[in-house]
Amino acid sequence: MSGYQKTTEFKNVTILLPAMDETYSLKETVDIIMADCRHEDLAEFIIIVCDKTAAETRRTAEELIEKYSNDVNISLHEQTLPFVGGAVREGIDLAKGSHVVMMSSDLETDPHVIKKFIKGAKKYPDRIITATRWKNGGGFENYNRVKLICNLIFEKSIGIFYGVGLSDLTYAYRIFPTALMQSIRWEELKHPFFLETALKPLRLKVKFVETPGHWAARTEGQSQNGFFDNFKYFKTAFHNRFLTEKEILKDRNDG
Repeated sequence: MSGYQKTTEFKNVTILLPAMDETYSLKETVDIIMADCRHEDLAEFIIIVCDKTAAETRRTAEELIEKYSNDVNISLHEQTLPFVGGAVREGIDLAKGSHVVMMSSDLETDPHVIKKFIKGAKKYPDRIITATRWKNGGGFENYNRVKLICNLIFEKSIGIFYGVGLSDLTYAYRIFPTALMQSIRWEELKHPFFLETALKPLRLKVKFVETPGHWAARTEGQSQNGFFDNFKYFKTAFHNRFLTEKEILKDRNDG
């Protein structure tokens, strides 16, 4: 018997947007989602900032809060856990929607995909709808060729290791049932957290649905994930492969 509450209905979605040095791309991300989606499907946007977030980024966030104050709740959250994984973990705990989206603020995650996520979550509320760059309709734009080859090898290797046919486990763009995500004991704080968000649910036998998503290199700000940081994903993949359900899920006494 599963140790977490299954989600039987899509009600609305919380969208998490960690922001460091994005301005126009943060604004465009929110503007596109607001234009594409039914506002009643949007529970809230949580823009997550830290002490290193640029002042201009904070001003952009405040402008978005004012612009959409009559349409949807947009809030600013000051993270306390370190790094980007810590930011998203805090956002997950705060989420009020029946579902929660993990994405970036720099347009590397195409905001037009959100309406596909919502459609998928309405059809399969208890599954994870995840974007893939490796299927027709997806793709890469200005992606480093060496990283592209390494990514493909890694995806194939992890898929075999976990016995699944998913094509893009490392792409940090997904919509999840919130109850599931809030029931899991997360461990990673840096970029391997995004892989962890696929691997722990896989170990819980949660089903995934892939939808094509196009990746384009950011045009502002700097990536916080260096090339050699990607090799840390192997450690995350190995560690999670052998966890039990009891080790993955929070105890009732956990915060």
